[in-house]
Amino acid sequence: MKEQELNAFLLHSRPYRDNRVIVECLTELQGKVSALAYIGTSPKSSKKALLQPFIPINIVLKGQNSLPTIARIESLDKSFLLTGDHLFSGFYLNELLVRLLAENIPAQELFKQYFLSLQALNRQEPIEPILRDFERVLLDELGLTIDYSMVFEQNHNHYQYIHEQGLLPVASTSKGSLAKQHLVNIAQQEFADPAVRYTYKLLMRQVFEPLLGGKPLNSRQLFKRN
Repeated sequence: MKEQELNAFLLHSRPYRDNRVIVECLTELQGKVSALAYIGTSPKSSKKALLQPFIPINIVLKGQNSLPTIARIESLDKSFLLTGDHLFSGFYLNELLVRLLAENIPAQELFKQYFLSLQALNRQEPIEPILRDFERVLLDELGLTIDYSMVFEQNHNHYQYIHEQGLLPVASTSKGSLAKQHLVNIAQQEFADPAVRYTYKLLMRQVFEPLLGGKPLNSRQLFKRN
């Protein structure tokens, strides 16, 4: 029976039956994969301890069907010990990947960015730049890179991102309008102005909301409770 060895991070798990769980992992070579894992009955189960978010792991998958089994698992390094809003940000990254990333499509740049994001969150660096960088790389992976050319080519002062159409000019009074100069700054990766950072956040909300089907992210609720 064919085996495949992958470096990975667990994104999500749910109980299945007979002391097994179905897990979704982000892997270095195969993108997002789902697999079945037997975790046993002992509270000290090594698999149960390692199948937790934010631990760099190596897994060996057995089977060629749509739901392979995790035959072996080992830790590659210590867990990233995220706390507070940095922990909630990690959950946000995981939820985006679970909901938006197709399975079994290699995404090495995205895996690299995820790893860099966890490192930055672990160091308790400012959260917004980490999230915006990850969102940008995720959009690139999804084939939805934001095109700012219209902002540079036209003389309108305000724009809005429309799903499947991109940035379109709108009146300044329109709900969710984005200032041209802020979009120019974003395109040029100039984020010193807090107002530009806020516009970037609004822009990403406009991009991701239709991709998520208008269904709210559970991880965003954690920020509100804190």
